[in-house]
This record gives sequence, structure tokens and C-alpha cells, in this order.
Amino acid sequence: MPNSNAKFHRGGREAGRRELVSRSLQSAQHCLEEQDFGTAYAHYLLVLNLAPELKTSVKETFQFTLFKWAEELDSLARIQDLFNCYEQALELYPNDEVICNSMGEHLFRMGFRDEAAGYFHKAVKLNPDFPDAKENFYRVANWLVERWHFIMLNDAKRNLTYLRAIESAVRSGCTSVLDIGTGTGILSMFARRAGASCVYACELSKTMYELACDVVAANNMEREIKLLHLKSLDIEIPKHIPKRVSLVVTETVDAGLFGEGIVESLIHAWEHLLLQPKPKNQDISAGDYGRVIPASATIFGMAVECKEIRRHHRVELQEVAGVCLSNAVQFFSPTYAFAGSEETVEPYTTEKLSRIPGGYIPLTEPCQVMTVDFNDLQELKSLATRKPWKVSLPVTQGGILDAIVVWFVLQLDDEHALSTSPSEETCWEQAVYPVQGLLDYSVKTGDTVMMEVCCQDCYLKIQKISSLASECGMDFSDRDNTLSLGNEAELCNALAGLQTTSKQDGSSQVCVLESTEIALLNDVPYHECFKAAMSKVLLSLNPSKDLHSMDVDGHGSGINLQENQNKSSLDVAPDPLYILDVSEGFSILPVIAGKLGPVRAYSSVEKEQHQAALNIISEANNFPKETLEFWLSHLEEESVVLQRPKSDKLWSIIILDVIETSGLIQQEVMEKAAISRCLLHSGGKIFPQYVLVYGMLVESESLLLESAVQGTEPTLGFNIAPFINQFKVPVRVYLDLSTLPCVPLSKPAELLRLDLMNPLLNSPSREVKVNICKSGQVTAIPFWYHIHLDEHHSLNTSDESSRWKQAAVVLDEPIPVQAGDQLVLDVQHHKSNISITVKR
Repeated sequence: MPNSNAKFHRGGREAGRRELVSRSLQSAQHCLEEQDFGTAYAHYLLVLNLAPELKTSVKETFQFTLFKWAEELDSLARIQDLFNCYEQALELYPNDEVICNSMGEHLFRMGFRDEAAGYFHKAVKLNPDFPDAKENFYRVANWLVERWHFIMLNDAKRNLTYLRAIESAVRSGCTSVLDIGTGTGILSMFARRAGASCVYACELSKTMYELACDVVAANNMEREIKLLHLKSLDIEIPKHIPKRVSLVVTETVDAGLFGEGIVESLIHAWEHLLLQPKPKNQDISAGDYGRVIPASATIFGMAVECKEIRRHHRVELQEVAGVCLSNAVQFFSPTYAFAGSEETVEPYTTEKLSRIPGGYIPLTEPCQVMTVDFNDLQELKSLATRKPWKVSLPVTQGGILDAIVVWFVLQLDDEHALSTSPSEETCWEQAVYPVQGLLDYSVKTGDTVMMEVCCQDCYLKIQKISSLASECGMDFSDRDNTLSLGNEAELCNALAGLQTTSKQDGSSQVCVLESTEIALLNDVPYHECFKAAMSKVLLSLNPSKDLHSMDVDGHGSGINLQENQNKSSLDVAPDPLYILDVSEGFSILPVIAGKLGPVRAYSSVEKEQHQAALNIISEANNFPKETLEFWLSHLEEESVVLQRPKSDKLWSIIILDVIETSGLIQQEVMEKAAISRCLLHSGGKIFPQYVLVYGMLVESESLLLESAVQGTEPTLGFNIAPFINQFKVPVRVYLDLSTLPCVPLSKPAELLRLDLMNPLLNSPSREVKVNICKSGQVTAIPFWYHIHLDEHHSLNTSDESSRWKQAAVVLDEPIPVQAGDQLVLDVQHHKSNISITVKR
């Protein structure tokens, strides 16, 4: 009897469980129909905990419910509840790549990039063919492990020079070492191999810290090297390291030397972590004193003419596609010292001058700007407080003053040095200080380029750049802050010849644009192409007399616009045509559209400064106020940008951003195109209407070195490549194909068509046969775009005037080919990601 009772109770519990599971499933389904995702999610949790055997059958519905509930929680800012839901889901489905990827997307949007990368990486490991996770991981990998890590680790000369300097220091008695900003841990391993008994290394980035842990363990040094997930400024004795060390090694320098905070970190190290420096001219053991590698640095500067730098930092045009750019607007790039920004802005850009399109012309000889001794605490402390000093550069070649270019020589010790000069074969770029705000940029032989130098906010700043005509006869000395002048007449003549920054009229509007936005504003073919294509559409939609006087070809008269509008006001005013420009950043396309007839042009620019500049330009071109409007101010919900202009109106033209400046396709562009097609009235167009992707096969050692660490040889035998190469991405972006060191092995071939107006012409995949015209090894497939506004008007993103860069797929293994061979490429497009593989 007892056994039968137990069976009865077990049977009753089982029946009750099944009943509860059945009811919960029904309730969950009902809640989904009512869009009550929170309650539906709770029911599914109960079902899956009571009946794990149902995991497979309800998986897709559970995922859908989770994602919908997560979106709702996100909109309500219930962040902790959102993450709790994902943790519960991952307990039930720990190996589900879709849930891992979605968790990563939420983390990434909230700024937790390290954590997001972990989930994206796990999703890719679970399913290497999951395109969403791959695309997410590739995008975040570029941020987590910056591409210069690969380039520097492949620089055998740099690595060997550091190794020799560290070996010399350890032999001299420096046996306790702290590596600040260890990255992959290579300098720490150099110190341990050299014989240092105590080695400590700190790294702030969570991703790089974990990577360094793996690298050190793989090289059997995890017991000898103590890794700290800390900023060096937070290291305390004896909490983190037992006592002061005798050697600090670091390479926390950027192209401008000080931009990664080396001065601040070394001041802290000398005060709290290093032994006292060795007294000068005393022959005593180095082990009793502290020192730093690098020991010192010398910074050099040179004035250059460079069209590529100029077009990215100065607006040179007075008129673009018939639109007058008002003198009441002054455009500057963010590097301009007087741009009015209160936040700390990096005062320079970086370029690898040896590969800059169009090259550069030195206007002066290289000049020593300053030196810094990293082993002198007082000198380091005085840098931030030192008053700006003047430097003069005699002009040796006439030309246009576009920039001051800066590089440095890093003296590791008395015998070993590294140079970042543009004339050296180096992994380094140079710091570029664009010249802006002068009345005249031309200089001639015998003139003098003047500038002020200071070190503020952890940056080397070069400001107040000006030119002095040779006839002024002024004697400048960079050893003193004063000018050696003769009589008063000489002073007056000198001041008259000094080309300083232009006076900012109190009524002028300062408009700070990104360098790519300035390059776009300078791109005449781009604007003329859009003008012609828009004219064609508007004329076809409203072939009235009001449009016949449009300045379609750029040679007609623009003054008829106001006259026609005045005439039409006496009659019945024609209904305006609506144009929406949702391209990213500053764009004058709506203003160009406004000159083409009775239109309402809507701009999607967000910044007030940009809106003010567009308004001034509109007024200068005699536009009625209602011609240009700012679209975001009309939206109740800014996240839904694509909607009707009015409840009873549709758009004539919608301008979309299709290609990122980096050379990749914009995210969600096809989804935006699908929405846009529903918002066009008959005869309306999306610009561009379609895009053709072109590519070719090349051999390029540079792309290999910039994309992955090539074995153990460049890292001097240390096993680093397998770990950092987990973060390599198949597509290299921001390339200048015109200066990329490569050998073309085929002619350009059309790889893919993306049609925004007719999606039926699109295919997610395509096989392309490419004929080999030169023998070699295929290492990469650079690609670019022909952007077709219509059948007769197109833009090539590889043109020299283009603001766009190019991208390239880098192959995992080079493929040997002979002239006359044929390779078949498998080209796939998923969302904004293009995948190109070679079929064997």
C-alpha cells in the first residue's frame, strides 16, 4: 500500500505539473497577442523551469518574447531588470548565440564595450557563420584592440631596439621593473627574459589586460610577471607592489608624444613607484636608483604644403553648385585653437605622410621644437606650467602653408633610439597641426613661419601659426620669448608683413565641422552631380514655367528664382515639392535644392551651430524663410526620422547616406530605403538610386602587417600572434587606395549591385569570375563604390576629390596566381556587411 500511495502522489504531482505548464503556455500566448511581453516572459520562465524538455520547441518564441520585453525595459530605463532578464535567459540557454549577441548589443549601446565584446566573441565562437554576431564583433574589435597594435608588433626594428635597451638596463643592475600600459605584455617579457627578478605590469583596458594574461601564460611567465588591471596612477605600495622599482618601461606615447599621458604617469611614478634617480656624474650601481625607458625625447617640426590636409581643414570655395557661401560664416576644423570649444580637443590630427594622397612639399627644414628628459622629475613638472615659447622656421621653398608636421626621436638610453620621422620606415604616423584662420597662406623663400609652442592638458600644442614676409627683416629667436626689433618704423613694417589669424567679425558665425565634412564641402563634383540629378527629378514632377528658369547646368541665372516666386504670388502659388536630406553631418544639399524652384527642403542637421550656418547661407542666397527647414524640430519622436512631411504630403526626393567615410556600407541602409520607398509620391526618387560595388585583387604586404601579427619572428620569438589575432577583422577600413603599397593582379570588377529603388534587382550573394593579369600572391581585395543618383549621374568613392576612403578584405592566407588564371569570388551582402571570399 505505501508504494501505491507514493506512486499516486507522484502521478498527481506530475499531472499537476503538466496542467500548470499547459496553462502557463496558454497564458503566455494570450499575453503575446495582447503585447504584454513582460507577463508573457514570466510565464515562459515558469514553463522552462518546470519543463526543461520544452526548451527546443519554445526556443524561438521565447527569444522573441525576451527581445520585445528587453526593448520595453530599455525604453523605460529599467536597465537592471533588462540585464536580469538576459542573465535568466542565458542560464536556460547558455550556448545560444542569438541571445549572447542581443545581450552584447544592449551592453554596447549603453557604453559597456569591453563586456559587449565578450558576448559578441562568444556568439561568434558558438556559431562562426552567424552574420549579425560577426558584424558586431568586427566593429567592436576595431575599438577594443586598436589596429596600431598589429602594426607595432610587426615592427621588428622597434621591438629589437626596446629589447636591447631593456637588456642593457637589467645588466646594469635594474632588476625590478614596472611596465606601464603593457598592452600585450611584450616589454614585460623582454624584461623577464633579460633577467629581471621582479616584473610588474599594469593595463587599464579590460580586453588588453585579459589578452596580456593569456600571452604571459602562453610564454610560461605567469609566475614571474604580475599583471595589474589598473591605471598606473592608482598603483599603491605595498598594496599592489611591495616596494619601489628600479626601472619603469613604457611606450605610452602617441604621434604627438604626450597625448597618452606619459608626463602625468611618469610624474606619479617618480613620486610614488620609482627609486630616486641616480645622481649625475657619479659612478654607482644603477640598481640602487630609478630610471625610465625611454630616457628622453626630442621633438621636431616642419612646415609643409599638402593639398590633402588643406581640403580637410579649410573651406576654399566661395560658391558651391550655385550656392554662395556667405562670408558671414567662418568654417574651422576641430583642431583650430580658437574654435570656441570648452572641452579638451586633441590639437592635432595624425597622418602617415609617406602615404598621404598627392604627397607633400616641405616648405622649411626640420627644426627642433623641444626636448624632454623623462628621468628629470622637475622638468616633467615644469612642462605643464611653462609659458608658451616662440619657434621660427625659415622658409626654404615657396608654396602654400597648410600645416606644421611634428615627429620625435625617442631616446631609450644612450645607445638606442627610435625615430617617427616621415622619412623613416616606421610603424608610426606623424602629428599634423593644420594651419587655419590666416588672411593669406602663401609663403616664399626667405619668409619666416612663426608659431607658439606649449604643453597643456597633456598635449603638445602648436598655436598662433603665422608667416612673416622676408622684407620685414625681423630677427626671431626661439631661445627667448621676446622679439629683437630695431626702431619704431621697422616695427611697423614688420607688423604689416605678419600674416596672423583673420579678425573674427563680431557678427560672423563660427561653424566647426569635422574634417570629413570640410572635405565634402570642398567636393565640387559631388555637389554638381546632386544638383543636376535633383534638377532632373524636380523638372519631371513639376514641368511648369516656374521651373524652366532653374540653374540646372550651373551656367544659368539664379536671380530669376526670386522674380518667379514674386510673379507666382500674384497668381496661384504652385504646391511646393518636398525634399528630405537625412545624410549624416553638415550638408548644403537642401540649400542647393532650394535654388531649383518652389520646394520645401528639409535638413536633418542636429547641431545648433550647423543650423545657424545653413540659415545664414540661405539668407545670403535670398531664400524665403520657409524654403529651408530643420526636420528634427518637426518630429515628435526623433528616432523615427523617416516619415511623411505632412499628413497629406509625400516626398519628391529623399537623400540617404549609403557609404560611411571609412569605406563600409552604412548600417541599416536597406531598411531605411524600404521605408523611404513608401514615403515617395509617384515619380519621386531616393538618392542614390543604386550603388555598384567594385573591387580588384592585389598583393600587399602592408595590408598583411596592418591586419594581423605575422608569426613569432617580428615579436622576437614570443608567442603573441594567436592571441591578438583573435581580434583581427577581415576588412581593413580607412584606406587610400591611390597610395596603398600594393601590386594590382587584376583589373577592377563589378562585385555587387545594391538597388535602393528596386529591391527585386538585389541578390544577397553572387559569384564573380575575375581574370588574373599579373602573376603574384593575392593577399587582399580592396573595394569601393560607384554611387548612382540615376542612370546619368554617379560618384566614384575612389576619386581624389572624394571624402570617402576605401576598404579591403584581407585574406587569411595568400593565394599564388599566374597571369591568365581565373579566380571565382563569392560575394555576399548581409545588412551593412559585405563578405568576399575566394572559392577554391
